[in-house]
Amino acid sequence: MNIFVASLNFKTRREDLQKAFEAYGQVMSAKIVKDRVTGRSKGFGFVEMPNDEEALKAIAALNESELDGRPIVVKQANPRPERTPPDSGEQGDPGNG
Repeated sequence: MNIFVASLNFKTRREDLQKAFEAYGQVMSAKIVKDRVTGRSKGFGFVEMPNDEEALKAIAALNESELDGRPIVVKQANPRPERTPPDSGEQGDPGNG
């Protein structure tokens, strides 16, 4: 199960996030989303746990709990929307038809 974690302290590291969730079961991955330009945390991330039962327990226990001095929001992540390619219509002057 993919889990969304928000309101993270900007100093929270991936390892800190992973450790918090490992208290409830196996963690396949933990990621903190960072700004591409500055490299600074955007204050949210994702944790992936293979066992849904353990993941649900982690969500219930960690939502609104404190991590690195901040209350965090933890919930099941929504599936990523499918990206559609840009319109491949003909390029040209729309007035010339």
